[in-house]
Amino acid sequence: MKESLYLDTSVVSAYYDAKDSKRQAQTRDFWGVLPAYEVYISSLVVEELENTLDKNLRSKLLSLIAGCKKIEITGEVLNLAEKYVNEGIFPQKYIDDAYHLSAASVNSLDYLVSWNYRHMVKVKTRRMVNLVNQKEGYKQIEIIVPPEL
Repeated sequence: MKESLYLDTSVVSAYYDAKDSKRQAQTRDFWGVLPAYEVYISSLVVEELENTLDKNLRSKLLSLIAGCKKIEITGEVLNLAEKYVNEGIFPQKYIDDAYHLSAASVNSLDYLVSWNYRHMVKVKTRRMVNLVNQKEGYKQIEIIVPPEL
């Protein structure tokens, strides 16, 4: 059985983001390994990409995720995200980051892949999320950047 991974919006957006050529190249290389995994996004990722103002870019971004399995943001996802906020992992202002992580956790995915170093890909978040997940009966999740796969 393939391992599963969740792509947050930062990973999809980086594919076409030429402002950071190294990150863009790493993202494109990462896209080459995706067939080895079960790849998931959430309805939140779709919504965030649909808010892209440039119509041409929006179309390209949405086509990148066309083959991904979609997770809905359910009540269970919202509840776990609130626990992350209540534990101080994410500020309320950035609850969408908590939604991404809780969607991946509730669906028992193996990895969450992100370029978000501010709130997601850092030691404190990794540890705290997995403590909450363990306490709430969810499995551990690895939070990584694309080159780590």
